[in-house]
Amino acid sequence: MNKYRLCTIDVGKNTHILEDYRFEDGILGPIDLAINLHLNKYKSYQYDVYSPLNAIIFGKGPFTGGALIGMHRLTFIFRSPQSSTLHVSSVGGVGYRFMNSGLDAVSIVGKGRKPTILVIYSEPDCRLNIVYDSISKSELEDVFEGFNGFKGVYALTYYLLNRYGEYIRRYRLRPILIGPASIYTINGAIFSFDIGFHNLSIRPGSEDSAARGGGGSVLYNAHNVVAILVGGLCEKALFKDRKWVDELIRQLFNSSYGDIIMKTTEKYKYSSKLGTGGTFGVNYIMYRDLIPVFGYNMIYLSRFLRLRLNEYILKYFWSPFNKIVSRESRNWFTCGEPCPVTCKKVYNGKKVDYEPFNALGPYIGVFIFEDTLKLVEYADSLGFDIIELGHVIAWIFDVVKNGLLKPGEIGLSDHPRFDPLTYRPNDSHKNMELACEVIDGLIKKDNWILRMISDYGLRYTVKKLDEAYRDRVLDKNISFKDLAVYVAYGEYGYMSINFYWTPGMLAPLYILGRYWTNYHPTFMSPEEYAASSLERALMEYLIDNSGLCRFHRGWGEKVLPILYSKLLNTDIDLKKHALRMYSLIRLYSIKAGAEPRYWEGKKVKDIIATIAGEIEVEEWAKKFSEDLEEGLRGWWSRFNDYIVRTLEG
Repeated sequence: MNKYRLCTIDVGKNTHILEDYRFEDGILGPIDLAINLHLNKYKSYQYDVYSPLNAIIFGKGPFTGGALIGMHRLTFIFRSPQSSTLHVSSVGGVGYRFMNSGLDAVSIVGKGRKPTILVIYSEPDCRLNIVYDSISKSELEDVFEGFNGFKGVYALTYYLLNRYGEYIRRYRLRPILIGPASIYTINGAIFSFDIGFHNLSIRPGSEDSAARGGGGSVLYNAHNVVAILVGGLCEKALFKDRKWVDELIRQLFNSSYGDIIMKTTEKYKYSSKLGTGGTFGVNYIMYRDLIPVFGYNMIYLSRFLRLRLNEYILKYFWSPFNKIVSRESRNWFTCGEPCPVTCKKVYNGKKVDYEPFNALGPYIGVFIFEDTLKLVEYADSLGFDIIELGHVIAWIFDVVKNGLLKPGEIGLSDHPRFDPLTYRPNDSHKNMELACEVIDGLIKKDNWILRMISDYGLRYTVKKLDEAYRDRVLDKNISFKDLAVYVAYGEYGYMSINFYWTPGMLAPLYILGRYWTNYHPTFMSPEEYAASSLERALMEYLIDNSGLCRFHRGWGEKVLPILYSKLLNTDIDLKKHALRMYSLIRLYSIKAGAEPRYWEGKKVKDIIATIAGEIEVEEWAKKFSEDLEEGLRGWWSRFNDYIVRTLEG
């Protein structure tokens, strides 16, 4: 059992090979493995991001299937078409089905001649079977247009259930798939749904995605893979001794395992103190006026005005959700693994989380919950990463608001209502309609600017528009890049940020767009902030590498070192291990020409400066007020220097 099994599938040749890696050699999970393969075997940094050598590697941690709860996430690693360097994204519950394939990880290389469907499953004796199947491009497009009354990723899921129903039911397979956004944009997510095997249907609330970084776009454009069905009947759990776990938890926390789980995950299930639960329910109460809205333009408002906007959010956006989900129906589900933390809050059949609903809600000037619900359902069906999509839409609305483009020049039929000073909640529906026009345009590519965003991303686009509309930029005294919010990597790489008003999401770190940083709304000296951000990044690395759900991090982080030591017999210092692997991610970024770059746009810089003033860190607020550019460059450089020195050891 002291090994980590990889199956490398070449979809260009319809072949596969099995290899075993040893834990004692430092391969503790899928990210360790992927870094090693991308750096040393595939050398994917040398090639185009859609090269067949840009392997999509996905795998589980070593602690699945036993007595441990929350250990069943599946982690994907690939070179991102957005950041141009390695990216890590994970999806909940999929490891619970994947583990019975008998594999720990899969690496997909090569490129199928036709859109490819892989069926990966094992027999009870753990013998592995792989079916290489295909679907024509025209049939795939027809399925996306509609199958059994569904569209997009939902339609493809039901197509798979119909076509492979016998396999799925017998071998307990879970689908992993893409949507149209992966075909037509660099912003395609990887989706997965837990399946009810008795009636071959999608289980409520089980939808999840490895969305950030464009992994779905890589899966399709580099490998021509549109769907993977994975599971099986091979049972090889590392251990199932619940008594051992209970004793360990009691020693660490002086509490039972069940009690510590419920205590540390209260936010995600239900907080009786707040009268709500889940990320959507809690964040709007917890962060209130610090919630990013109107494309981060709330940073220019007084706290009084921000609180007024928060009143709109609570009345029109949060309350309808909370009334139904937290008080009346209580439609709460899990990601697909047996877990007492029913974190999936479902409203009229749709899972509701903070990030996607804020992205297509208040962040783009949509404050009516039902309007955002329609947008999220539509964007999900197309298979978009909704966080990135929200940034694109907000930027477009801001560009039109500031007069850099007319609505018709970027595919809009009207002006968005994007001024927080004049906005009223009944403007929500207009912005929802215009957001749909943007989404349609990104897929249809019937506007040259939207086509450029779809093909090359936001950072490339703002640079080209600043050149194409130089006279307007000079006339308006604001540039296209001034209104965009992203972290820059290399010449054109970038990553849009999660919705927190914090320097940590914009700091010079090597994997962002996730929680691999100090993401709390705070401010401090660059060295202190860099230390706290790197510490968090390393812990998040270990969480994703082990397959632990980060909602369980409150107890899981303390347990991981003991699990690796006692169950895997590995004498490895996990923090030193994570630091070494993160330094290899930096090395990959250097080789790929995708190191962090200094902040480019005015709004990004203002996000940093305003939070320093908001938190009342007088030293830095004063520096920024005296000379903003000098102060920001000094802070960024010192943060970056600390990270580089620490990684170089």
